[in-house]
Amino acid sequence: MACAAQFIVLFDVSVITVALPSVQTDLGFAPADLQWVVSSYALAFAGLLLLGGRLGDLYGQRRVFVGSMSVFVVASVVGGLAATPALLIAARATEGLGAAVLAPLALTMVTTTFPEGHRRTRALALWTAVSLVGGASGNVFGGVLTEYLSWRSVLLINVPIGVPVLLLAARLLPRRDGPSRQGRLDLPGAVLATSGVALLTLGVAQAHTHDWSDAATAAPLAGGSVALVALAVVEKRIASEPLIPPRLFTLPGVGWGNLAMLLAGAGFHIPMWYFLTLTMQRVLGYGAAQTGLGFMPHTVVMLLVGLFLTPRLMRYVQPRVLIAAGALVAATGFLWQSTITPDSTYLQGIFGPAVVISFGGGLVSTPLTTTVTSGVGAADAGAASGLVNTARQFGGAFGLAVLLTLTTTDAGTAAALVDSYGDAFQGIAVVLVALAVLAVALPAQRRLPGGEQHDRGIPRQAGADQGTSVDSP
Repeated sequence: MACAAQFIVLFDVSVITVALPSVQTDLGFAPADLQWVVSSYALAFAGLLLLGGRLGDLYGQRRVFVGSMSVFVVASVVGGLAATPALLIAARATEGLGAAVLAPLALTMVTTTFPEGHRRTRALALWTAVSLVGGASGNVFGGVLTEYLSWRSVLLINVPIGVPVLLLAARLLPRRDGPSRQGRLDLPGAVLATSGVALLTLGVAQAHTHDWSDAATAAPLAGGSVALVALAVVEKRIASEPLIPPRLFTLPGVGWGNLAMLLAGAGFHIPMWYFLTLTMQRVLGYGAAQTGLGFMPHTVVMLLVGLFLTPRLMRYVQPRVLIAAGALVAATGFLWQSTITPDSTYLQGIFGPAVVISFGGGLVSTPLTTTVTSGVGAADAGAASGLVNTARQFGGAFGLAVLLTLTTTDAGTAAALVDSYGDAFQGIAVVLVALAVLAVALPAQRRLPGGEQHDRGIPRQAGADQGTSVDSP
């Protein structure tokens, strides 16, 4: 259930992208408004992740999972049947709301079910592999569904995925009569966190079409920064049940790990898919279905490396070493990707770099997720998961905004665009080199008998062993 929830959330981030031209033609979107089909989902998703992560801690996984999945599925149906631009944008924003609760809850379900050690590593490897496949397959299926069925099918396909998971969750997750722990939701913290992250994401999104100094960009960035500073004060000095417990940041893996997650999001998340899509369509001249299928190597290699190779390496190699090595390998792949030309074949221009990029990405994801969740108690697992997802999502949005200011992506010849996209791929390589350097600051882990590793010098929080182990009755 956790993997299915994570898949559907990340699938919906990317599945609509290739379908945007068809959406514009069918519903009559103005060119300036079309971005909101993507941005409305991204804003709600990023802005509500911290709140969504805490809801499961306070009100129980079953209640929150069933409710958020129901919201997501219903919104997908409304969006798939939408007859006006306004209704589609509203449905996408509502999908983002459901996704903001599902994503951190999916990770929480994994970390509270499997105790730290090799079994959790294997579980996180599967969860991470499904995450990677979800994002990549959105591009694949989005192109194929749009070309051979309709753009509406890219939203309606969530129904046959989500409904069985919803029924399974209602049947199998344990029922609780009341909140899973004493305390109330930190409403001031929730408002500040949602406002801060949403405003920062909006400001970053506005940087796509406005200068950083323009009021449309600067005002939301300033407002978001002020809201997050106020959030830090409220969480530390006022809130009795903080949305983000300050004790989380006493764990070295949480502080440095989320900064590393932000950099990973800026390299492997939205910017990679965005510029690769433009490269295949505008430089190589691929159609929607060809572009979608062009992402198959990224999906398959990341899945194989992340699911089968990385968990075995983690039994003998420090996670931070794998993170650094994977980031450097992927950076090399992006440098290769930057050399593409309009005359490049698929094997030379896409497939070769894809193998290198995806091999490196497969080495990074599971060790980084393991590091950033290590030592977190079951009582705070949802808050930590919300923080992880927020760092990754905001990193992707911020990375794309910065890269767009360094490139020219408007209409032009393939020869003119290829140099601009090459600069973007080189910029991603620089971000990944920074991630490799930052990996040195991540906590080391001590090795236990049998090759398992636990964090060195990281005290487990109170309640850390309260999660349900797979070996428990």
